Amino acid sequence: MSNLVALVVGLPLFSAMVSLGVRRHGLLRDIVTMGTIIAVSVMSFVLLVHVEANGSVVVRVGDWSPDLGIVLVADMFAVLVLAVAMVTILLVEIFAMGQRGSRLGADPTIVGPMLLVLTAGVALSTLTGDLFTLFVAFELMLVASYVLLTHQGRAGQVQSGMTYVVINLFASTMFLFGVAFVYTATGTVNLAELAERIPELSDGVRWGIGLWFLVVFGTKAAMFPLFSWLPDSYPTAPTTITAVFAGLLTKIGVYVMIRFHVLTGMDDLGPIILILAGFTMLVGVAGALAQDDMKRILSFHIVSQIGYMLMGLGLFSVAGIAGAIIFLVHQIPVKTVLFLVGALVESDRGTSALDRMSGLVSSRPWVAAMFALPALSLAGLPPFSGFVAKLALIDAGVAQASVAIVVVALVCSVLTLLSMAKIWMGIFWGVDDRASDDVDTEPAVIRSRGSWRTMSMAAGAATVLTMVIAVLSGPLWDMSERAATELLDGDVYIAAVLDPSGDASEVAEP
Repeated sequence: MSNLVALVVGLPLFSAMVSLGVRRHGLLRDIVTMGTIIAVSVMSFVLLVHVEANGSVVVRVGDWSPDLGIVLVADMFAVLVLAVAMVTILLVEIFAMGQRGSRLGADPTIVGPMLLVLTAGVALSTLTGDLFTLFVAFELMLVASYVLLTHQGRAGQVQSGMTYVVINLFASTMFLFGVAFVYTATGTVNLAELAERIPELSDGVRWGIGLWFLVVFGTKAAMFPLFSWLPDSYPTAPTTITAVFAGLLTKIGVYVMIRFHVLTGMDDLGPIILILAGFTMLVGVAGALAQDDMKRILSFHIVSQIGYMLMGLGLFSVAGIAGAIIFLVHQIPVKTVLFLVGALVESDRGTSALDRMSGLVSSRPWVAAMFALPALSLAGLPPFSGFVAKLALIDAGVAQASVAIVVVALVCSVLTLLSMAKIWMGIFWGVDDRASDDVDTEPAVIRSRGSWRTMSMAAGAATVLTMVIAVLSGPLWDMSERAATELLDGDVYIAAVLDPSGDASEVAEP
């Protein structure tokens, strides 16, 4: 199993080089890209099954000790997020292959290799056991995402992409200074050792480290007030690129925030995080209600939904952290499929503006259904996965008498439903704005029906994934609760990393 952990990170990087070398040979490039993503997805699920049954898998790269070398840790939290993330990337790549027949499609000679680099960055971010390697993983994702955002060279993309990269470079610089500060204070950057040493520091130093990394990871996660780069950057990119960004990048920021702050015992920052969570929910949903374009509404909702995950973190209880984890898992495919549906709408009508189309439910009922199901899940209505995740967070908040954040969460859920209804009424409801004899014609910016079918099947599969998460909410909750317990306790993680002779770990030299 330890070899699988190494392969999940190393294989996409190697394949990215191969794909870049054969980028002009379309079939070979696609085989390399798709084959790698499928392989990594399968390996991720194998790891999930193994970890669920046998405990964490630890890889000491080069067999160096944790205080000196790179450590990869596949615990329950990591493999749960990793498995959902890899399947999501696979579905987005299938969609992107279909969208090549459109003027909205991204350049496959760039998207393939860069998506593999992004895949490696996501895998390394979830599996790494030290802060410096996490910094490297973030830089992999930053480089790949900047290229994906701006590779078409449009003025709006370059301008928004510059905002994106400048703010993220600022966060990366802060990250690097934070790593240096942590090493100076503790003598290590390994997360297991930090879980032992940071709680022993003085309160002032602990608070400084906690707040510093809250800003660093909060910028990556688009937390209030550090979210301004997102609503302007995402809508300008090709929609398939926006879909994978919406599903993964901000969620990885939340993932590492949960892991770092919970493992290192930063529970005294809980009240501050809850305040930021409330403002993130409110500002995001208010921004969504003010928009009249589908992609911009969905972009602001990325911000708003981050607030719910921060709410679970700020509670610092098993129920709260478990709620944040299952909410994160549910959000990855839900946000992705909503943006994929946005791409179908834009491909069909040539726009995503609410005031420039109507009646899509009559001409494209399957597209309408693929929007309605995840939209209701996003709003937290039963029996969808969003209801389970929000109910877990509300229950955790009530248990700790955190009345204010519970009220904010409920109000924002209602406002989320209103914004989804705004998209439905603007795009799908009403009389079809095209002539009746044009209803069955090919989409406006797609050159072939085969491309449209490929895109529709990929979006449909992503929609099914959101429903599967709802059906499997029981086992997923058990896994999330176990992951939360391990994070809050810390002993299991520390033992797996620092004690290779224990039953909970496997050590290998790749």
